[in-house]
Amino acid sequence: MNLYRSVRAVTGASGDGPVDWSAVTEAARAATDPGSLDLSTAEREGYAADVRDARTSLRDVAGIDFDVPETVEVQSRHHWIDANVDTFRRVMDPLESQVGMLPGLARVANTASMSVALSFLAENVLGQYDPLLLADGDDHALYFVHPNIGRVADSLDVETDRFRRWIAFHEVAHAAEFGAAPWLSDRLEGDLQVAVDALAEGTIDRDALSALDTTMTAVEGYAELVMDRAFDDEYADLRAKLDDRRRGRGPVSRLVRRLLGLGMKRRQYERGKDFFDAVADAHGVEAAGAVWADPDNLPTDAELDDPGLWMRRVL
Repeated sequence: MNLYRSVRAVTGASGDGPVDWSAVTEAARAATDPGSLDLSTAEREGYAADVRDARTSLRDVAGIDFDVPETVEVQSRHHWIDANVDTFRRVMDPLESQVGMLPGLARVANTASMSVALSFLAENVLGQYDPLLLADGDDHALYFVHPNIGRVADSLDVETDRFRRWIAFHEVAHAAEFGAAPWLSDRLEGDLQVAVDALAEGTIDRDALSALDTTMTAVEGYAELVMDRAFDDEYADLRAKLDDRRRGRGPVSRLVRRLLGLGMKRRQYERGKDFFDAVADAHGVEAAGAVWADPDNLPTDAELDDPGLWMRRVL
């Protein structure tokens, strides 16, 4: 970690756009300890077995036929930053004209903001199913940030291999969703594009943002449901400790999470899981998968708070 190099990269931001993405990458990497990727043979085999077993168990429990992405990577924090800079750049691309009256100062501020965001996330992300939204082609990818998994397992006082396996079940659950719903990527891309285009024009499209929130609540809630129901070990202690971590314990962590919208992300996990738990308890886990059978089956905002409405409409 080299904070001086990080600051120097930000203050030296250049180019024509509102963000110097090369500087973002350099600054975020310089501010972040990459962590060790010195995996033992057992650890490497463990990741592969976790993904393979999660796929098999989720197929059986959820009744969904899917496969995992061809790209499955065990990453350091720097690898995760490199993989996600392009995503940030694609999402921000429509805003390239919004530099303002003082482009140099705005560019430095924007570059700093993106660097801080990527550095914070790189320190906290455990695993990621990446549908590569707004990218060319239909590729998806699955990442595990090995140093974070080990550090968080230690901080939660849980056995690392068991914790890693549970996280694998969550990320593979996302692969199940996107595999069962080929239309889901296009749905998310469309709403995201509308929301970002509106921002580029200086307005806020609340309908598009609400649609994104509703869809992502379904995506996260279903993954929470099936990761627990398909997991082949006790998970109550893992669930309690991970939920506590998501709330952000320290004041600085809570502030950064709020600024990055991670408080909303936690609400999506909790609200979505409550919805799908109610459906699964009433009709079984396979019935909950009906949400992916057709775009019209996605729950509305009102149905998320009243699962009975959705069950009467869809099941």
